[in-house]
Amino acid sequence: MKTPTFVVLVILWPCLSSARPPTPDISPPATLPAPATLRVRLADLGTAFSNEGFKMRDRVWSGRVESGQPQRLVVNLFRGNDYWFCAAVEPTDGKAKLTLFGPDGRAVEAVEHQEPGLAAVGVTAETTGQYFVQLEATGGPASDFCLLYLYK
Repeated sequence: MKTPTFVVLVILWPCLSSARPPTPDISPPATLPAPATLRVRLADLGTAFSNEGFKMRDRVWSGRVESGQPQRLVVNLFRGNDYWFCAAVEPTDGKAKLTLFGPDGRAVEAVEHQEPGLAAVGVTAETTGQYFVQLEATGGPASDFCLLYLYK
Protein backbone atom coordinates (compact mmCIF):
# COMPACT_ATOMS: atom_id res chain seq x y z
CA MET A 1 0.00 0.00 0.00
CA LYS A 2 2.89 2.39 0.63
CA THR A 3 4.40 1.94 -2.81
CA PRO A 4 1.60 3.59 -4.86
CA THR A 5 1.57 6.60 -2.52
CA PHE A 6 5.35 6.90 -2.78
CA VAL A 7 5.24 6.69 -6.59
CA VAL A 8 2.55 9.36 -6.79
CA LEU A 9 4.56 11.68 -4.52
CA VAL A 10 7.73 11.16 -6.58
CA ILE A 11 5.87 11.96 -9.77
CA LEU A 12 4.09 15.01 -8.38
CA TRP A 13 7.02 16.41 -6.36
CA PRO A 14 8.46 18.59 -9.15
CA CYS A 15 5.04 20.14 -9.75
CA LEU A 16 4.35 20.71 -6.07
CA SER A 17 7.76 22.17 -5.28
CA SER A 18 7.63 24.75 -8.09
CA ALA A 19 4.01 25.74 -7.52
CA ARG A 20 3.43 29.18 -6.09
CA PRO A 21 0.22 30.58 -4.69
CA PRO A 22 -1.53 32.85 -7.16
CA THR A 23 -1.04 36.54 -6.55
CA PRO A 24 -4.24 38.53 -6.69
CA ASP A 25 -4.48 41.21 -9.34
CA ILE A 26 -5.64 44.18 -7.31
CA SER A 27 -5.10 46.77 -10.00
CA PRO A 28 -8.42 48.15 -11.25
CA PRO A 29 -9.13 47.95 -14.96
CA ALA A 30 -8.09 51.02 -16.93
CA THR A 31 -11.70 51.65 -17.90
CA LEU A 32 -14.91 50.05 -16.80
CA PRO A 33 -16.90 48.17 -19.44
CA ALA A 34 -19.66 50.22 -21.07
CA PRO A 35 -22.60 48.80 -19.06
CA ALA A 36 -20.79 49.52 -15.78
CA THR A 37 -20.03 53.14 -16.68
CA LEU A 38 -23.59 53.61 -17.89
CA ARG A 39 -24.96 52.32 -14.60
CA VAL A 40 -22.71 54.68 -12.65
CA ARG A 41 -23.85 57.71 -14.69
CA LEU A 42 -27.45 56.58 -14.41
CA ALA A 43 -27.16 56.11 -10.65
CA ASP A 44 -25.79 59.65 -10.36
CA LEU A 45 -28.81 61.04 -12.21
CA GLY A 46 -31.20 58.82 -10.23
CA THR A 47 -29.67 59.97 -6.95
CA ALA A 48 -30.58 63.57 -7.80
CA PHE A 49 -34.23 62.50 -8.08
CA SER A 50 -34.10 60.32 -4.98
CA ASN A 51 -32.95 63.40 -3.04
CA GLU A 52 -36.37 64.82 -3.94
CA GLY A 53 -38.18 61.82 -2.42
CA PHE A 54 -38.29 59.48 -5.42
CA LYS A 55 -37.53 55.78 -4.95
CA MET A 56 -35.54 53.83 -7.52
CA ARG A 57 -36.91 50.58 -8.86
CA ASP A 58 -34.70 47.61 -8.10
CA ARG A 59 -34.17 46.71 -11.72
CA VAL A 60 -32.09 48.45 -14.37
CA TRP A 61 -32.78 47.56 -17.99
CA SER A 62 -29.94 47.52 -20.47
CA GLY A 63 -29.33 46.59 -24.07
CA ARG A 64 -28.36 48.01 -27.41
CA VAL A 65 -30.29 50.57 -29.41
CA GLU A 66 -29.76 51.43 -33.05
CA SER A 67 -30.72 54.62 -34.81
CA GLY A 68 -34.19 54.24 -36.28
CA GLN A 69 -34.98 51.14 -34.19
CA PRO A 70 -36.35 52.30 -30.82
CA GLN A 71 -36.50 50.06 -27.78
CA ARG A 72 -39.74 49.92 -25.77
CA LEU A 73 -40.44 48.96 -22.19
CA VAL A 74 -43.91 48.24 -20.81
CA VAL A 75 -44.50 49.56 -17.28
CA ASN A 76 -47.52 49.61 -15.00
CA LEU A 77 -48.14 53.07 -13.59
CA PHE A 78 -50.67 54.10 -10.97
CA ARG A 79 -52.88 57.17 -11.16
CA GLY A 80 -51.61 60.08 -9.10
CA ASN A 81 -48.04 58.79 -8.67
CA ASP A 82 -45.09 60.77 -10.00
CA TYR A 83 -42.52 58.97 -12.16
CA TRP A 84 -39.15 59.73 -13.71
CA PHE A 85 -37.66 57.54 -16.43
CA CYS A 86 -33.92 57.97 -16.96
CA ALA A 87 -31.64 56.59 -19.68
CA ALA A 88 -27.91 56.70 -20.31
CA VAL A 89 -26.32 55.86 -23.65
CA GLU A 90 -22.78 55.11 -24.70
CA PRO A 91 -20.91 56.98 -26.12
CA THR A 92 -21.36 59.80 -23.67
CA ASP A 93 -21.71 62.34 -26.46
CA GLY A 94 -24.57 60.31 -27.98
CA LYS A 95 -28.11 61.59 -27.92
CA ALA A 96 -31.01 59.67 -26.45
CA LYS A 97 -34.69 60.55 -26.58
CA LEU A 98 -37.26 59.13 -24.19
CA THR A 99 -40.96 59.25 -25.01
CA LEU A 100 -43.76 57.99 -22.76
CA PHE A 101 -46.95 56.60 -24.27
CA GLY A 102 -50.15 56.18 -22.26
CA PRO A 103 -52.51 53.20 -22.12
CA ASP A 104 -54.34 54.60 -25.17
CA GLY A 105 -51.11 54.58 -27.23
CA ARG A 106 -50.78 58.36 -27.42
CA ALA A 107 -47.67 60.25 -26.34
CA VAL A 108 -48.02 61.62 -22.81
CA GLU A 109 -47.06 65.21 -22.07
CA ALA A 110 -44.00 65.03 -19.85
CA VAL A 111 -41.18 67.13 -18.43
CA GLU A 112 -37.98 66.41 -20.34
CA HIS A 113 -34.36 66.59 -19.26
CA GLN A 114 -31.47 66.24 -21.74
CA GLU A 115 -27.72 66.06 -21.28
CA PRO A 116 -25.05 64.56 -23.52
CA GLY A 117 -25.49 60.81 -23.14
CA LEU A 118 -28.42 61.16 -20.69
CA ALA A 119 -32.15 61.66 -21.05
CA ALA A 120 -35.03 61.73 -18.58
CA VAL A 121 -38.78 62.29 -18.67
CA GLY A 122 -41.01 63.00 -15.70
CA VAL A 123 -44.76 62.52 -15.52
CA THR A 124 -47.68 62.21 -13.12
CA ALA A 125 -49.84 59.28 -14.22
CA GLU A 126 -53.38 60.42 -15.04
CA THR A 127 -54.78 56.88 -15.15
CA THR A 128 -53.73 53.48 -13.87
CA GLY A 129 -52.59 51.10 -16.60
CA GLN A 130 -49.85 49.96 -18.90
CA TYR A 131 -47.63 52.70 -20.23
CA PHE A 132 -44.84 52.38 -22.78
CA VAL A 133 -41.42 53.98 -22.45
CA GLN A 134 -39.65 54.37 -25.77
CA LEU A 135 -35.92 54.97 -26.05
CA GLU A 136 -34.46 56.21 -29.33
CA ALA A 137 -30.87 56.90 -30.29
CA THR A 138 -30.83 59.93 -32.54
CA GLY A 139 -28.27 59.57 -35.30
CA GLY A 140 -24.91 57.88 -35.10
CA PRO A 141 -24.04 54.22 -34.71
CA ALA A 142 -25.72 51.68 -32.43
CA SER A 143 -25.06 52.29 -28.76
CA ASP A 144 -25.41 50.53 -25.42
CA PHE A 145 -28.03 51.87 -23.03
CA CYS A 146 -29.25 51.52 -19.46
CA LEU A 147 -32.67 52.64 -18.27
CA LEU A 148 -34.24 52.93 -14.83
CA TYR A 149 -37.30 54.49 -13.36
CA LEU A 150 -38.18 56.16 -10.11
CA TYR A 151 -41.54 56.74 -8.46
CA LYS A 152 -43.08 58.80 -5.69
